[in-house]
Amino acid sequence: MSVFPIYRPRRLRANENLRRLVRETHLSVDDLIYPMFVVHGENTAIEISSMPGCYQYSIDKLVIAAQELASLGIPATILFGIPATKDSHGSEAYSEDGIIQQAVRAIKDTVPDLLVITDVCLCEYTDHGHCGIIEDGEVLNDPTLDFLVKESLSHAHAGVDVIAPSDMMDGRVGTIRDALDDEGYEHIPIMAYSAKYASAFYGPFREAAESAPQFGDRRSYQMDPANAEEALREVTLDVEEGADIVMVKPALSYLDVIYQVKTEFQMPVAAYNVSGEYAMVKAAAQNGWIDEKRVALELLTSVKRAGADMILTYFAKSAVKWLDQ
Repeated sequence: MSVFPIYRPRRLRANENLRRLVRETHLSVDDLIYPMFVVHGENTAIEISSMPGCYQYSIDKLVIAAQELASLGIPATILFGIPATKDSHGSEAYSEDGIIQQAVRAIKDTVPDLLVITDVCLCEYTDHGHCGIIEDGEVLNDPTLDFLVKESLSHAHAGVDVIAPSDMMDGRVGTIRDALDDEGYEHIPIMAYSAKYASAFYGPFREAAESAPQFGDRRSYQMDPANAEEALREVTLDVEEGADIVMVKPALSYLDVIYQVKTEFQMPVAAYNVSGEYAMVKAAAQNGWIDEKRVALELLTSVKRAGADMILTYFAKSAVKWLDQ
């Protein structure tokens, strides 16, 4: 028997104030992390062609961009570095005077309250573009861990607030956690890219970070997009190894995974609204096919609704302005 006309759901949709009162999911500036790319040089801000509105910044320009984030109330940035030179072992990734290490010091000196997160991986720094050490065409897991530890410690020495390993090597969270603790950095949290998929949505990022693999692909270490149960196993391992925040990447095609991770673990969950997701919205909006503001906010709200506590997104600056309107 129908409950209509006793119950009419439209009653609570009649006007904006009613909708505000019963709204279940609230997106705010507090949820947002803005990714930035940093390069060597001075007075440089190179727009990324496939990611309109995003730039490769020299450190002097990066600091200005960081000040803008702080003025908008955005709590955090995550940094990706483009080195001056690349080699087989990604030497600049763990150089005390590497691009990221310089960037961290510059931001913390100028905008100390902005939370600085650093991506820990080798792909931007290696001449082969893979996330680990290569031997006979294979990405070696255990030897790579030593280099990830060196990179993490160099970021800690520079003053980073959060370490975010994205390489997807087995055991890297525990290895990094032990090394940080041994060096007196037990206070630095780890945001683990726990369920990072071998996704086709990363294309524009390859341009932004200049990190495309020079041969093969990353499917031997990043996850198969078809798998969800495996994501829970990956997250379990990272939690047991000491991760403080776990991440699902990408976001939109993996809302079910975000939901399962949040439900299963009840701990802070990050989701990365990646470059391809951003680029598709920007391209469609530039062609007049969609309303960029409405689509972007709907997209970000869906990620929050799925269970993400924080969202890494290139829409962060725009979203703050739109939410204030």
